[in-house]
Amino acid sequence: MSRKQLAPVPPDRDLKPIHGTGHPGVIEVLRFFRDPIGMVAARRARFGDITYIKSFGLEFVIPLDADGTEAIAVNRSKAFANEPAWGFLIGPFFRRGIMLMDFEEHRHHRRIMQQAFTNTHLKGYLQDMQPMLAERVAHLPIGDDVRLLDEFKQITLDLALEIFLGLDLPRAEADRINRAFIDCVNAGLSLVRKNIPGTRWARGLASRRVLEEFFHRHLPAKRATASPDLFSVLCHAASEDGHTFSDEDVVNHMIFVLMAAHDTSTITLTTMAYYLAKHPEWQERARDQSRRLPPEIAYDTLDGFTVLDRVMKESLRLNSPVPGLPRQAREDTEICGHFVPKGTYVAAIAMVNHHNPALWPDPERFDPDRFSDERAEDRAHRYAWMPFGGGVHKCIGLYFAQMEIKTIMHNLLLRYEWSVPEDYVWKLDNSTLPVPKDRLPVRVRAL
Repeated sequence: MSRKQLAPVPPDRDLKPIHGTGHPGVIEVLRFFRDPIGMVAARRARFGDITYIKSFGLEFVIPLDADGTEAIAVNRSKAFANEPAWGFLIGPFFRRGIMLMDFEEHRHHRRIMQQAFTNTHLKGYLQDMQPMLAERVAHLPIGDDVRLLDEFKQITLDLALEIFLGLDLPRAEADRINRAFIDCVNAGLSLVRKNIPGTRWARGLASRRVLEEFFHRHLPAKRATASPDLFSVLCHAASEDGHTFSDEDVVNHMIFVLMAAHDTSTITLTTMAYYLAKHPEWQERARDQSRRLPPEIAYDTLDGFTVLDRVMKESLRLNSPVPGLPRQAREDTEICGHFVPKGTYVAAIAMVNHHNPALWPDPERFDPDRFSDERAEDRAHRYAWMPFGGGVHKCIGLYFAQMEIKTIMHNLLLRYEWSVPEDYVWKLDNSTLPVPKDRLPVRVRAL
């Protein structure tokens, strides 16, 4: 593997340089898509705890240990900004979303948005989602070749439309909105980043217009009458000092939050289902616990799902839905003693820590008991486990996501068994968010 220095270290800075291969960005990106875990391991062996890669015509510095990841995520010196990095990757499709804001503006918007995720609202969302999710799971197809990725995506979209939007849309309209979200997500990692007809980028731009029109059309009714759904809550939410969101703010935040909510939950559910199919002893262990708990989950019984909680955490470790947290250096700075010049892009990547054998014994093995109180392997470092990010940008909807995921899996376990052939091993498509290329075909049997 070749070795090239990112940038010379200024003579007045007692810092170390950062090295990488210097290979063209297309090669680096394709290498990552093909085998991201193997690529990280090879880079760590060759370059140590930090490296850089070329991607989309840019150079990204990537720490390969938990300390470096924490330095970017926590950003104590405010040397790194979110907006330039996220803006480059997904800005045309998810502009002005909460993840694309920085510093005081981010704090201001987050304080208002936090009103939609208080315990009172979370309890209301959980109560409202119970019958809807039970009914959707009850209509899951049974038999061979059930593609669980597709089924979960439909369930989480229906939930987002009902709980977040408070709208009962015709199936054709719901499918149109779902397609628009998918196109926007897929466009973010497009290799062709120009508005050329027929490309992912062009479909993403067209889909952003579809979503804006949809939310603006429904916004006046949400402004007029308060209701318990997220759309209405954001229309009426106010910070302690009385600040509220403009119409544009509400639309921008709804587009971003709905994308983040149903895509990440879908991937988590699919990963859990895969490992529970591969490890039927864990599926039965989770089912036994669900049978001992009430059929309907209450907010104060969520902590009782200790087996599902461990399975969920281990699944998030093995296949984190959000590949990384990109930022850009606002000034010459450093990461753990390595020089990072102004303008350089950096990325804190969860997978780097989640598959690091220095943090997790036998990291590629599915072992939910890593998260037991006795072993607590996730406490090896604050950022050993970080599927929801960290610092001030930590996922604002993480508790909602966990409620949704546990509710769906609880109902699934009570109604069905599912399995895959013993020799089946999924292959992930890492070109956007990490999903199985075959959409996870399983055999479903009703109990």
